[in-house]
Amino acid sequence: MTGAMLAGALVGLGLYALARAVFPPRPGLAARLASFDAARRRDEDARNRRTSPALERVGGIRAKVGRELVKFCETRGWQLRSIRADLAITDRSLEAFLATKFLLPAAAVICIPIVVAYFALLGVGDSLQVPAWICLIFAALFFFFPDMQLRQEAAARRQDFRHVVGAFLDLVSMNLAGGRGVPEALMTAANIGEGWAMLRIRDALANARITGQTPWQALGGLGDDLDIGELRDLSGALALVADDGAQVRKSLSARAASMRSRELSELEGKAGERSQSMLVAQLFLCAGFLVFLAYPAMIRVMVS
Repeated sequence: MTGAMLAGALVGLGLYALARAVFPPRPGLAARLASFDAARRRDEDARNRRTSPALERVGGIRAKVGRELVKFCETRGWQLRSIRADLAITDRSLEAFLATKFLLPAAAVICIPIVVAYFALLGVGDSLQVPAWICLIFAALFFFFPDMQLRQEAAARRQDFRHVVGAFLDLVSMNLAGGRGVPEALMTAANIGEGWAMLRIRDALANARITGQTPWQALGGLGDDLDIGELRDLSGALALVADDGAQVRKSLSARAASMRSRELSELEGKAGERSQSMLVAQLFLCAGFLVFLAYPAMIRVMVS
C-alpha cells in the first residue's frame, strides 16, 4: 500500500512539473520588480568578484544548475537576504550554494535503486520502503546541511570582522587626533591593515570615492551587505557628528572601548562554558572509575 502511494505521489509530481514546464505562469508585478533588483544585484556581484579575488568560482554542472536556480529564485521574487549576507561575508557565490543544496539531495534520491540492490544482496528484504525512506531522510539532511555549515562559518567570520572593526575604530580615532579629517582618517586607517576584513573596508571606501558617496554611507552599505550591526551603527554615528572632529574622536573611542569590553565578556563566557564541560567530563570519568572498582565486589556478592 505504501509503495503504491509513493509511486502515485511521484507520478503526480512528475505530471505537475510537466504541466508547469509546458504552461509556465505569467510573472506578476512582484516578479518583474524582483528581476530589476536581480539585475542590479548581478552588477554588484560582478563588482565584488573583481574586488574580492578569494570569491569562490563555480564551473561545470554546478555553474549551470546554480544559474538556473538563481533565475528561478529571482523570478519568484525570493530575496534570500540572510543567505546572501552569509555568502558575502564568506566570499562564496549564490550559484554554488544553491547548486549544492539541489545536487546533494538529488544524489541521495538517485541512489535509491543502489540502496535497494544492496539490501537485496544482504537479504534483508524485498520491500522498497526501508531503503526509500533511508534515502529520503538522507536527502532531507543533505538539503539542510549546507545551511548549517554556511551559518557556522558566517558566524565565525562575523566575530573576526567585529574584532577588526574595533581595531579600525582605534586607528581612526588616532588619525583624527593627528589632525586629519574624517574621510582621510577612515582611508588612512583602512590602508594600515592587511587582513580580509580590512580589505573589504578599504574596497568599500575606495568605491565610495569613485561613486560619489560619503565614507559613512559606504560603511553602512557594507554593514547591510555583510549583516554587521557595528558598521551600521558606525555609519549612523559618523553621519550625525561628521562635522565635529572632537565629537567624532570621542564617539569612536567610546565605541571601541565598548566593543573590546563586550568581546572580553564573550570570551569569558566561552571559557566558563568550556570549563563546565570539562568538569562534566571529569565527573563521568570518575563515575566510570567507581563502577570499575565496585563491579568485582558486586559480582562476588551476587554470586555468593
